[in-house]
Amino acid sequence: MKKPLDGIRVLDLTTVLMGPYATQVLGDMGADVIKVEMPGGDPVRGIGPMKNPAMGSIFLNVNRSKRSIVLDLKQSAGRDALLALCRTADVVVYNIRPQAMARLGLSYEAVSKVNPRVIFTGLVGYDQRGPYAARPAYDDLIQGAAALPSLAHAAGAPAPLYTALTIADYFAGMNGVSAILGAIIHRASTGQGQEILIPMFETLAQLVLAVHLQGETFDPPIGATGYARLLVRERRPYPTKDGYICALLYNDKQCQSFFKLIGRPDLLEDDPRFADITARTRHIGELYALVGEKMRERTTAEWEALLMQADIPVMPLKTLDDLIADPHLMQSGFFETIDHPSEGRLRTMRTPGTWSESQPGASRPAPRLGEHSVELLREAGLSAAEVEALVAAGVTHDGARATPPTETT
Repeated sequence: MKKPLDGIRVLDLTTVLMGPYATQVLGDMGADVIKVEMPGGDPVRGIGPMKNPAMGSIFLNVNRSKRSIVLDLKQSAGRDALLALCRTADVVVYNIRPQAMARLGLSYEAVSKVNPRVIFTGLVGYDQRGPYAARPAYDDLIQGAAALPSLAHAAGAPAPLYTALTIADYFAGMNGVSAILGAIIHRASTGQGQEILIPMFETLAQLVLAVHLQGETFDPPIGATGYARLLVRERRPYPTKDGYICALLYNDKQCQSFFKLIGRPDLLEDDPRFADITARTRHIGELYALVGEKMRERTTAEWEALLMQADIPVMPLKTLDDLIADPHLMQSGFFETIDHPSEGRLRTMRTPGTWSESQPGASRPAPRLGEHSVELLREAGLSAAEVEALVAAGVTHDGARATPPTETT
């Protein structure tokens, strides 16, 4: 089956999570993604459980559908080799500061000279027009800058709290994917390449403020910031007799069904706090407190059955281990077991979604460091002697020639 990005070549100069996740999505869509790594490799190779050195679990989960080439870009020969690869690239993606790319001799101006049609995409920390432009950017810092820990504190956490997920990395990565796809369509109609900068901070700030700008949406403001429903302390999984459950009363029908279930059908009509969605939003903490009090009276399984019968949105609270064993994910084919050439049997996750004609999916497992260096340099037009000279000079590493590392204990 032909994939939507078949024929598109992506040079991936990114490391850690934001960029690698974005380029993996492009690779799953069929793009030929070439992961360019410095001699030490992507730092995330060393994170998490691993069977072999430099093949950590997180790396395996964000770097499939790619080929790996090692190039020391601090050496002129490495830069020249990269520019040779750029000549046939549709997209170049990086996630260091644009100033650092310029110091390497790899600015948009330099790359577009050898390939005017290139889509040169920087996934950066901050918009380069503001005072934060040169600041370092990591997920924790961006969460803090975008007020996520403060929101958690306002919603009842004992202190400001980071979200237990690299949410800024992943949202900015997906924003990068969207931008690249848009640029590919633009180039198809105009023939023009372009430079794109996608900032983490502004991406997350937009997501936060879309719901929390509230009264400050208007000029002059007509109210305070903060969406009340998301900030009340009572908005959390409800304790039951034997665990926790997630349930939501949102519209009138759901509220009426729940009030009937607990023997209080009068509440929707007779209690002005719960009469409509506007009133309920103003008194959302009181509504959630009422629901929470009732949830303690039955087990999780009992409430799940009752609420489903009443057509009220419900889901038992799950742990990470529950998620891995989730029957829906199992039946929908979300998980897949593959045989990795060096890492053995791996559980991996399919690309979410169903396409009738061009289903995305992994084209190859995550590569060993420099596994495709020679192959890619030869594709770029270098002779065998030139490639050997680069290997000898430490500019590149022939990961395919090296014996795969033995399993560590």
